[in-house]
Amino acid sequence: MLKLTKKADYGLMAMKHLAEHADQGACSAKDVADAYGIPHEALAKILQRLAKVGLVRSQHGMNGGYTLTRDPKMISAFEVIKAIDGPLFITSCVTVRGECDQSNRCTIREPLRKVNESIEQVLKNIKISQMKEEPEVLSVDQHTEKQHTEKQEEKPESKKTELVTIS
Repeated sequence: MLKLTKKADYGLMAMKHLAEHADQGACSAKDVADAYGIPHEALAKILQRLAKVGLVRSQHGMNGGYTLTRDPKMISAFEVIKAIDGPLFITSCVTVRGECDQSNRCTIREPLRKVNESIEQVLKNIKISQMKEEPEVLSVDQHTEKQHTEKQEEKPESKKTELVTIS
């Protein structure tokens, strides 16, 4: 199963928080950690790593903390994940030097490479500014189908009741 690490989850949460609170200035690692129930030490290390690759800026002093270095519309989820976990590979054979005992006979190497590229592209297209919980928006067709289904559920099955008179 493909799964982000906890560190990557925390990094994305922190980046989103910094984007949403940019107008308030720098945010401390403690404030971000407290807001999401993240262990302080873990988040501090993650933010240091994000600062090292230039995604966030660390400010020392009285009003110190972290700020984004770029507009959140220009920072992708892929950049954050890569900064924290390194390159994204779903299998070892997708790497540049990736070899395994089955390399000569493998029939799925190319399809898996394409899957890896697709996942990478999706993550590159998701920007930090887009990472927010939004209510589900139904298209016109989905809305019509939902209404039709609800009406069907509301209608009780009409059964004919016959009145029999016994004399």
